[in-house]
Amino acid sequence: MNKWLELLLGLVLVIGMILIGYYSSIGVGWTVAGKSLDFLHAAWIFLKGGIFWFVIMVGVLFILLGISDLRE
Repeated sequence: MNKWLELLLGLVLVIGMILIGYYSSIGVGWTVAGKSLDFLHAAWIFLKGGIFWFVIMVGVLFILLGISDLRE
């Protein structure tokens, strides 16, 4: 794929998702069957979960490195 086309497609996707997240959270009323489609809130929850698991994995890595150092 052309590098400029990839760059343009990436920008369109990023800007599109930012706009969808913003407009779904400002209270326009995106609901389906009584459930809110607040994508910005869902993205925030996903990001917090990712940070949580990243910190857990860094802790496990340090434990494994410490055990490895004890064996030497």
